[in-house]
Amino acid sequence: MNLVERIKNIIMAPTAEWPAIQREPGDVGYLFINYVAIVAAVPAVCGFVGWQFLGVHFGAALVMAVTRYVLSFVTVYILALIVDGLAPTFGGQQDFAGALKLTVYSATPFWLAGIFLLLPGLGFLMIVGLLYSIYLLWTGVPPLMRAPPDRAVFYTVTVLLCLLVIVIVFGILVSLIVGFSAFA
Repeated sequence: MNLVERIKNIIMAPTAEWPAIQREPGDVGYLFINYVAIVAAVPAVCGFVGWQFLGVHFGAALVMAVTRYVLSFVTVYILALIVDGLAPTFGGQQDFAGALKLTVYSATPFWLAGIFLLLPGLGFLMIVGLLYSIYLLWTGVPPLMRAPPDRAVFYTVTVLLCLLVIVIVFGILVSLIVGFSAFA
C-alpha cells in the first residue's frame, strides 16, 4: 500500500477503493505503523502549532497533542471492536481485520482536516472532514463487514452513537487526569 495513493483513492474514489482494501490483510501493527501513525499525526501536530499561536504554554500544548495522538489509536481500535461486534446485528459478518480497516481508513478525511487546526479560528472546518468520514464509514460497511447495503445506514448511525460515547468518556477522563478541557 502506497500511503499517498491510498489517501487519494479513499477520498476521491471510495467505492472503488473499499473492495481493494477488503482484499488486503488487516494486521493491527501494519495499519497502525504505516497509516495511523502518519495520518493521525496531522491534527496532533497542527493542533500543537495552533495552540502555540494562541499562547498556550508549551508543556500544556505538548500534553494535549500527545494525548490527541494516542487517543486516535485507542479510539480507532475500540471502534473496530464495536464495528466487529455489531456486524451480526445488521446482517454482516464478524471480521475484526475488516472492522479495523474500516475504522482506520474512514477516519482519513477527519485526520487530514486537522490541517485547519494550524489556525485555531478555522478548527471548526474539521466538521467537513468528519462528515466525509461518516460517508466513508457508510460506504465501507457493505464491502468490509459484508452487511446488506439497505442496513448500512442504521449500522453507521449505531457506530456513530458509540463513537460519541467514546469521545465523551475520553474527554471527561482526560479532563480529570490532565486538569484542563480535552475539548480545547
